[in-house]
Amino acid sequence: MDIYLVIALIVLGVLLVVLEILVVPGTTVIGIIGGILMGVGVILAYSTQEDAMIGHYTLAGTSVATVILLYWAYKVLRSKKYSLYDVIDGQVNVLEPGTVKVGDEGITLGYLRLGGKANINGHRLEVFSQSEMIPADTRIEVIKIDGNKIIVKPLTTT
Repeated sequence: MDIYLVIALIVLGVLLVVLEILVVPGTTVIGIIGGILMGVGVILAYSTQEDAMIGHYTLAGTSVATVILLYWAYKVLRSKKYSLYDVIDGQVNVLEPGTVKVGDEGITLGYLRLGGKANINGHRLEVFSQSEMIPADTRIEVIKIDGNKIIVKPLTTT
């Protein structure tokens, strides 16, 4: 019965270490628990068997199995099937200087909940309202340009 406990502890420990590295990185609790379980399994192998060689074999087997599983998990789970390799190379409001100026008018393409899309001078741009929500299809005016950030306000009809 003791050998089954040793094997169960070591297998569970290795699985927890693999989970820590590939699934839940950053928490370290799962990895520490996995390392402790592997250590307890190896210590039990040394203490419950009369022959120290069984403990040596257990330690060597645990080390080799851990390295092989980590290598396999890294290769399999980091493949394109399980990982996202797309690169987002879009930029916000990359326009020639002078395309949009303070005072230009446009229309919102959707609700501006402090930020959203608008059509200004025939260009679809990311714009921001000063402090209010602006409904869709509302005429707007550019009041400030700060780098690539365009600040707008709704036009009031008088």
